[in-house]
Amino acid sequence: MAGKSTADRVRSKNGGLTIWKAPAGEKLYSDYTVRLNGKPVPVYSCRVSAMPFNQVWPGYQRPLDQTELAGFATWGMEGAVKVEVRVKQPFKNAAVRPTSRGIHPVMKGRTVSFVLPRPGQYTVEFDGPHHALHLFANPPEVDAPKASDPNVLYFGPGVHRPGKILLKSGQTVYIAGGAVVYTAINGKNVSGVRILGRGIVDTSEFERDQGPGSIRFLNSSDVKVEGLILRDPDLWCLTAFGSRRVDISNVKLIGLWRYNSDGIDICNSEDVTIRDSFVRSFDDSIVLKGMGAGGELYGQPYTHLPVRNVRASGLVVWCDWGRALELGAETATPEMTGIEFRDIDIIRTCHIAMDIQHGDRAAVHGIRFENIRVEVDDFNPRPTIQPARDAKYDPNAKPGYVPSLMTIIIRKGAWSTDKERGTARDVVFKDISVTGKPVPPSSFTGYDATHDVRGVMIENLRFNGRLVTNAEEAHLRIGKYVDGVRFVPPSSR
Repeated sequence: MAGKSTADRVRSKNGGLTIWKAPAGEKLYSDYTVRLNGKPVPVYSCRVSAMPFNQVWPGYQRPLDQTELAGFATWGMEGAVKVEVRVKQPFKNAAVRPTSRGIHPVMKGRTVSFVLPRPGQYTVEFDGPHHALHLFANPPEVDAPKASDPNVLYFGPGVHRPGKILLKSGQTVYIAGGAVVYTAINGKNVSGVRILGRGIVDTSEFERDQGPGSIRFLNSSDVKVEGLILRDPDLWCLTAFGSRRVDISNVKLIGLWRYNSDGIDICNSEDVTIRDSFVRSFDDSIVLKGMGAGGELYGQPYTHLPVRNVRASGLVVWCDWGRALELGAETATPEMTGIEFRDIDIIRTCHIAMDIQHGDRAAVHGIRFENIRVEVDDFNPRPTIQPARDAKYDPNAKPGYVPSLMTIIIRKGAWSTDKERGTARDVVFKDISVTGKPVPPSSFTGYDATHDVRGVMIENLRFNGRLVTNAEEAHLRIGKYVDGVRFVPPSSR
């Protein structure tokens, strides 16, 4: 499995640039040619959703005519890098997202150019979101493991098919830049494990539930996942169930198009960080859940375990069908608390940007959404449940749809397993900015006088830079069993 990574990468002193060659046989995406400081970088292919058309798992896989191909490029860098993208087809407009980073491409013929000042994740879009180019600029690797270490499964540059990887405690999986490993990685009852590198984990060769997902941890602790690209999972992509002390950083999730292809799901787990990462998912992107009856399918019952101390920050999120940042809809756990979403760009979402879907008994409290930047397109295709296998999506049905911004709802839903509903307390939305012509609606609703929503603070909410100071301006519907919603100006705290 070992390879000589130095023989398969090109090193440039200009910008501390590291470009890894694509392995032989890996299908590349030919619509774009990308150069970094004048040097070519391979553009990989991935499949993504082309329309918000979905079914609750019907027993067959999603048809490919609801999808499209897109491209992504990955490299390492230290200083600023000039990017040039040559496009095969003519185009009128180009945009680099997140727009909050203030990068404006220069267009010349069929080429656009711009400078990336630092590592991060970006998209380049030509005349809209379809067939987008995704750019993953990685910071330098630190202390990469050695292939000779007996506790390391080392995959050097090239294509590898090891089958499913079942982790052991203390083990490291390292996937070098320029490596594509067709696998699913599972850790059950393990501790002190790491999954690292700059390569690609591809789960496309696994049927639904056979992975399940690209990386999954059950009842594990002291886990680190860093630097990798995860492509085409068979189900939820990166998950932790009943686990503690999980650190996820600089991961890039791309090519999620199948039914139920969530991004990152943290279920009945504690002390979790998710940072500096990119998620483009078909279904929900960053999700915190309390798994109820049926959790046995994921290794054991977890209903007694809380969701506690989860921090997500420095993310770029693109959600093609579901919710971008979500608690629920499964909340079968004693408590969900100490949860923060901070410094996140939601460049697209389909249903809701920030969502608490509370369907079970949990005491949900101490939830914070802060410095969240939401981009809303002029036109947003309406999400639709596919009524029959041969039904086709109508992009022009009921125009004027806009995804929601903030939702809190307590109700018995399709995924509820507890007999009793819970409560929602002490929820903060701070420094939330929305850009785009359409104004997204919001809503808060409780269940009854006992199972209600109390103490929601909205501080410094802005639409296109304009401060929003009340529910009417925010397009916020406050329903039954909701008390203590406050709009707070930025100067008062």
